[in-house]
Amino acid sequence: MRTSALYLSIFISGLFLFSACNGGDYRQSAQGDRSEVLVVMDSTQWNSETADAIRDVFGEYMMTLPRPEERFDLRFRDMVTQRDLDRAKRQRNVIFAAPITEESNVGSFIRNQLSEDIQNRIAEGEHFSIPLEDRWYRDQWSLFLSAPTDEELAERIREDGRDLVSTLHDKTINRWQQYVYRSGEQVDKADSLWNTHGFKIRVQHDYNIGVDTTNFVTMRRYLQDNDRWFWGWYKEDVEDFDFVDTDWIHSVRDSLNRKFIRGSREESYVTTEFRRPVETESVNLNGYPAYETRGTWQMTNDLMGGPFLHYTIFDDKLDRVYMIEFAQFAPRYSKRRFVYQFEAMARTFESDSSWTGRDEQDELSLEGSDN
Repeated sequence: MRTSALYLSIFISGLFLFSACNGGDYRQSAQGDRSEVLVVMDSTQWNSETADAIRDVFGEYMMTLPRPEERFDLRFRDMVTQRDLDRAKRQRNVIFAAPITEESNVGSFIRNQLSEDIQNRIAEGEHFSIPLEDRWYRDQWSLFLSAPTDEELAERIREDGRDLVSTLHDKTINRWQQYVYRSGEQVDKADSLWNTHGFKIRVQHDYNIGVDTTNFVTMRRYLQDNDRWFWGWYKEDVEDFDFVDTDWIHSVRDSLNRKFIRGSREESYVTTEFRRPVETESVNLNGYPAYETRGTWQMTNDLMGGPFLHYTIFDDKLDRVYMIEFAQFAPRYSKRRFVYQFEAMARTFESDSSWTGRDEQDELSLEGSDN
């Protein structure tokens, strides 16, 4: 029976990590970009099945951006000298990969890091991945990948790819959350959302409130070459979440965008660009059941477009369905980093399940919004 990667990582962490003084960690922070992953493999294996599996899983293209970008930027490096190892240990994100019996510096290093029992379990096919946090430096994600053969390791990586990526993705979003709020946040605006509408997100320091009506609110962070906005909407007296599907989500989204997110021309407004990939999946957003939708928007009657990140959320205690959406227009910039920032902000969402605000609300009448 296979032990989960999480259980194994906790076990190995107990072998690896040291106790810092007074419970604090005073080591230096790891180096490297948040979305860069150093893959340490013997150079003779860079075109192996394992290397291709790592590229396919961690370097998968994000097709829901206006111009597809790789999920993470991979850099393959050999380990020839002690200096190579020291550099690898300093990286913010690093993967060490080799079959457990590989006669190379990388294979030898992996074996030296593992107990004999763990090596045997890998050789028998029981384990293959060991994710760790803060192994050598603070704010570090590292992953050991090993199996009896190159073919078996590649197969396991592909089979468990979603789980492998999720550990790094969560770490990445936590980093972006620290980045987004590093210059401060507007607690008063979050409190206003909470008191007026019964929900909130942490508001970055330079967003300004735009539309604020009965059950809809917008915020915008406008820069000349990087326009970003957020909106939130909710529907009351919803007893269950079963009626929600992708058609309903798209219908309500586009109705709201058409009414409130408009361009400078009279007949221009934001709508979904369905000629490009639009993806919706079930997720858990900060403890709430939700659907996450990613894709691109376009401005009707205008040459504008960009990425959006949307969540449809259910609070079963309040009997309320929420929609929150983030979008951006910035032709000069890569979009991946901003979508990561949007997700970091979305993960701060909270609903006041005991909210007893307006007893009688004249909800917006929207085509397609009835269940």
